[in-house]
Amino acid sequence: MNSNLMVKSILFERDKVESFEKYPFNIKTVKDFTELKLESPVTFLIGENGIGKSTFIEAIAIALGMPSEGGTQNFTYSTKNTTSVLSDYLRIITFNSPKTKFFLRAESFYNFSTEVQRLVEEDGYYNLYKSYGGNLHECSHGESFIKLVKNRFTDNGLYILDEPEAALSPQSQLTLLCLIDELVKKGSQFIIATHSPILISYRDGVILDLNNNFKKTKYEETSIYLLYKRYLDDALNMQNKLFDD
Repeated sequence: MNSNLMVKSILFERDKVESFEKYPFNIKTVKDFTELKLESPVTFLIGENGIGKSTFIEAIAIALGMPSEGGTQNFTYSTKNTTSVLSDYLRIITFNSPKTKFFLRAESFYNFSTEVQRLVEEDGYYNLYKSYGGNLHECSHGESFIKLVKNRFTDNGLYILDEPEAALSPQSQLTLLCLIDELVKKGSQFIIATHSPILISYRDGVILDLNNNFKKTKYEETSIYLLYKRYLDDALNMQNKLFDD
């Protein structure tokens, strides 16, 4: 295990659960989970829709003191509480303290950007423009994502990302990959839930398949890689099978 990691393992206190028939404990990913030991500065969580990636990664972020809708531990806003109670049952084993922590969540990034703008306009926190590279609402969704990472993510940081590719073109995903690598070289750690074949290709990352009980999986053996490769190698034949068979 990498001794420089900030988060070393995640434990599920199963004995505290009253019933595994109720949400979120009835999700297969949660029901079968016991402990996850991290061994790389970049850990990818993959799996089909509905398997529990976002529920799990949200719980990790909350257990680490970050807001469910995204941001640093200093943000306390909430627009609608849809958070599960899973974070109350996770015990995060940490080693080194991060310089900063940030939860980047694609589906609620608009809410986060709105809160930053409110803090600037109503509370006078003009220095946030410097921290986040200006008004995030004045950029496209993808541009604001990249601007945030470039301006707000620093060395020795702990970053939890939930499907960051949702806002990014393939070219921007490559840009994000470069930014991740730069930050890793400066002591940062990432835990990322994703469907992106570009992001999970990161040479120093570890891929954990939630469809197979967090099994460590090689890039070329992931369902993401295999499906994209099959389709791109012969898109017309794939469409014929999808539409006509």
